[in-house]
Amino acid sequence: MKVLHTSDWHIGRTLYGRKRYEEFGAFLTWLADTIQQNEIDALLVAGDIFDTSAPSNRAQELYYRFLCRVAASCCRHVVVVAGNHDSPSFLNAPKELLKALDVHVVGSSTESPEDEVLVLRNDQDTPELIVCAVPYLRDRDIRVAEAGESVEDKERKLIDGIRTHYATVAALAEQKREELGANIPIVGTGHLFTAGGQTVDGDGVRELYVGSLAHVTAGIFPACFNYLALGHLHIPQEVNGSKTIRYSGSPLPMGFGEAKQQKSVCQVEFHSTAASVQLIDVPVFQKLERVKGDWDGISSRILELTATDDPNRSRAWLEVIYDGIEVIGDLRERLEAAISGTQMEILRIKNNRIIDRVLGQIHEEETLDDLNVNDVFERCLAVHDVPEEQRPELLRAYQETVSSLYEDDVQAE
Repeated sequence: MKVLHTSDWHIGRTLYGRKRYEEFGAFLTWLADTIQQNEIDALLVAGDIFDTSAPSNRAQELYYRFLCRVAASCCRHVVVVAGNHDSPSFLNAPKELLKALDVHVVGSSTESPEDEVLVLRNDQDTPELIVCAVPYLRDRDIRVAEAGESVEDKERKLIDGIRTHYATVAALAEQKREELGANIPIVGTGHLFTAGGQTVDGDGVRELYVGSLAHVTAGIFPACFNYLALGHLHIPQEVNGSKTIRYSGSPLPMGFGEAKQQKSVCQVEFHSTAASVQLIDVPVFQKLERVKGDWDGISSRILELTATDDPNRSRAWLEVIYDGIEVIGDLRERLEAAISGTQMEILRIKNNRIIDRVLGQIHEEETLDDLNVNDVFERCLAVHDVPEEQRPELLRAYQETVSSLYEDDVQAE
């Protein structure tokens, strides 16, 4: 049996204000073609299908059109779990209708862990795969808050809650396999941040929980999983050196920091319960290029890009970071002149030389895209001269508030 594992599509995500629907559409077309060509039997999508909890009509159209196409292909099953960017109620709303197409959606944890244990059957109604379809576990799903708790108490409860949840669904899966009397693989899913996971600046990966618990250890996952399909981190990677516990990574670069990564999806082939994994490279649908250096280096690199025969590079979106010694006040004008007559576009210019001169101040080149939510709060503390000894506790309270806002399901009644 062949399973394809992907995650973190983030349909609807923009890049410095530029919409990327053509890229998302091209990827989903490529993915549907790959499923057909490689004769994939089941598709696992490990969260963050959309970039926001209220996706646009166009984002929804891409998603449902893809599901319809895959349902009509050789692929017998699709399993979709929610990530931290997704609205559980939005994903769950059409789940009964989608089930008729063998598309199984798990938007959130429920009071019944059995809802997350799926027995998938082939055309002869023979069980062929058990999936523990665990979605992103929200803080309130796995921990009961109590007055007077310390940060350490909260972290311990979160760890225990995640471990208990996975142990429960794994035990149910093993029980079902025993009842079926079939030696079929058990696959788990998850949307979380494991210890040692790699990220890059600007990838938009949020801390999921306040404190060190954002990074859970690989030992939290039950040993009965023959493969564990994870989502949340955008760099394709193994967890703790295991070839069968891995992140597929995002299929598109979410920012210029990911521009040089080779994106991929994971093809998992089962022989009985033994899994072998092969990475399938995802093509580049829109070239991103980070150009960094002094003026001579930047202008030379832009000239190289304009002279290339590669159509992707000649239509690249650029992020330009100037860090030369010379102060250039008309950097934007020079750059616009350098790309004039080409199909390249500059989406972002960062003039480090000017930033250095006005360090610590907000200036005309700096935007909110350069700051994360914690940076903004820390600047507010500094502007209001909040004493240093009070800042850590205020920052922690702020992070808890932001985390709860992220977890609010705006699509729910």
